Amino acid sequence: MPQIPLHYVDLRTFCYATEDEKRVEEALRTFLPDGDDEPFEIERVESEGHYGDRILVLSARVEKADDVRHVLSRLADLESFDDVIDELDERVTENTELFLRLDKQAAFEGDVRLGDGITFRGKVEAYPAKKEKAVENARDVLERLREQD
Repeated sequence: MPQIPLHYVDLRTFCYATEDEKRVEEALRTFLPDGDDEPFEIERVESEGHYGDRILVLSARVEKADDVRHVLSRLADLESFDDVIDELDERVTENTELFLRLDKQAAFEGDVRLGDGITFRGKVEAYPAKKEKAVENARDVLERLREQD
């Protein structure tokens, strides 16, 4: 895939008090590239739930083209990949962002499925910065990914 029409990809998940932080991090790492010497950096921010329970927000921003390619290649493993392509009008915002919700439990097991738990947000390149152009660019990159499999 020569050019990646995404400026960056943000991945984010929550680790609730009832969850094991290491397992949640492992689920998020399912989508992240392996570091050469050290693992890809994950930012941690503590928050508090409505009833005072601890919530840890784990997030990572992927910006390098090769790293973005890795994240996208993981998305290509989706069984419903064709559905994602068909739904791009609903998944791309007016701010040229592509959104997906990924299944955190499946990711922990190494699988890639749509579901709840992990938010994928990719900033799609679009000149001019219009939704229609972003949908076109996202469709192009996802269709090229599908052809590679």
